[in-house]
Amino acid sequence: MEISRAVVERLTANGIDTVFGIPGKQTLPLNEAIGTRDDVRYVMARHETAVTHQAWGYAETSGRPAATVVVPGPGDMNAMNGLKNASNDCTPLIHIAVETEPELRGGGGIHETPPDTYDNVVKTNRLVEHPESTAAVLEEAIAVAETPPKGSVRVGIPKNFLSMDVPLATPAEYGRGSVSGVADRDVAAGAELLAAADDPVIVAGGGVRSADASDDLRQVADRLGAPVVATYKGKGVLPDGPGGYVAGTLSGSASPELLALLADADAALAVGTDFDAVATRAWSVEIPDRLVHVTLDPDDLGNGYDPAVGIVADAGAALSALDGALADRGLTVGDGGGDGDTGAIERAGAIRRATSDRLADLRTSSPPITSVSALEAIREAVPADAIATADAGGSRVWALNAFDAAGPRSYVNPGSWATMGSSLPSAIGAQLANPDDDVVVLVGDGGLMMCVHELHTAVAEDLPLTVVVFVNEDYALISDEADRSYDLDAGEYDWTNAPIDFAGLADSLGLRTKRAETPAEIRSTLADAVDADEAVLVEVPTDPTEPQAGEWMRE
Repeated sequence: MEISRAVVERLTANGIDTVFGIPGKQTLPLNEAIGTRDDVRYVMARHETAVTHQAWGYAETSGRPAATVVVPGPGDMNAMNGLKNASNDCTPLIHIAVETEPELRGGGGIHETPPDTYDNVVKTNRLVEHPESTAAVLEEAIAVAETPPKGSVRVGIPKNFLSMDVPLATPAEYGRGSVSGVADRDVAAGAELLAAADDPVIVAGGGVRSADASDDLRQVADRLGAPVVATYKGKGVLPDGPGGYVAGTLSGSASPELLALLADADAALAVGTDFDAVATRAWSVEIPDRLVHVTLDPDDLGNGYDPAVGIVADAGAALSALDGALADRGLTVGDGGGDGDTGAIERAGAIRRATSDRLADLRTSSPPITSVSALEAIREAVPADAIATADAGGSRVWALNAFDAAGPRSYVNPGSWATMGSSLPSAIGAQLANPDDDVVVLVGDGGLMMCVHELHTAVAEDLPLTVVVFVNEDYALISDEADRSYDLDAGEYDWTNAPIDFAGLADSLGLRTKRAETPAEIRSTLADAVDADEAVLVEVPTDPTEPQAGEWMRE
């Protein structure tokens, strides 16, 4: 079989039905093979950096991997940003890179880069050395991407291999299980510690989402009577908002009240998190010494915090086992009459109210409004089950406190990689993975200019995205720090002398455009935009002098 067709067959055999890419002469054999099938869709981006972020958003909101295809060298290196983002977030992604021909390698051929350049940005980097092994190598790589902890994989296939028609080795069958079961001894020790606590707390990370373990998490929170603190990647694993277990998000902008909830707890269960330096402020956040830490990666144990009990297991399996062990120790579910543990819900609610009180002085109705006012109005206007994608930058930091996530696959934001320019391409991926859902992009004007070309992709692919751009004409998060901590002027990195006409720009790319300057206008405008069966950009001017979340929330 021709290798290009075998590659596409391997993808579809593994349930991969969407390929994001930008075509080049090197990729045309693959593009031709994709074009012969009706069970796979090729989505053409406008920049390779967006290609992998589109696949990341697809997987984040569906749990299923997508594939990406780019040319070697510049295409591959542009795609590295999203590959690293997916790797950090444990998001499955299959990246097919068309490599320089073996006989030209090392000779300075067009776009040539050493294949090992990518070793440190993906979970696995595989180079097909012989054409006969192509299908087998790809099958193995897909299995690696989908094996928890999941991640991005790169498969380099030399250009001249793609058009070859050679006997291909039949791929072996690869399992997807990395850790089997849960150690009874560790579960018993963890349950004993947690059952004895009077004021326990749970820290939930993205591993809960990856394991589809939200129901298990809710059950354990109920049985323990423990409020939940989410990490960046854990935001949404249980719905935010009144009447729930979630107290807030552990981040650089976490309130003192949320940090006190952690510090004052007499035991903690951390599940599906690696306690990275971003969420924990370089491990300065106080976590109880009586810590039960559940993680798939043994290297996470002791990362910043020494656990009293370490459990190496899938989040879902560990939570289920802990729930059973807690039940055996007499802890019952739902002392709130079947509606959940009222003590845990009240503790979480008190923290949320304290956070809300801290935001009170930032709720404005006169233009230019603050990011808090804009985000809260957007949340009111957008359907509860809509998917929201947040960009890195000031608006995302505020969103961690002012925008409630509705569920485990409904909120997309980059974790510790924190790359800007990801929210629009990730929304494109999310919309393709969830064609019947509403998808809303939350992005600052600085972040949008890093991926503005993908507005055209949304139009070309006929995707009914709603793009909300917060316009303050400044890299305000950076300007604020430059003014506060360095001998630089306030607004050092603004572009007020060269304002961007986003309405005109988006209109030229085929989007409908709207402008909303007050919370009331946002609510009415967003409701109409989300209902529209086409891509719409809504421009929301925000106060360039507003405080930044990290400073405001700490005071």
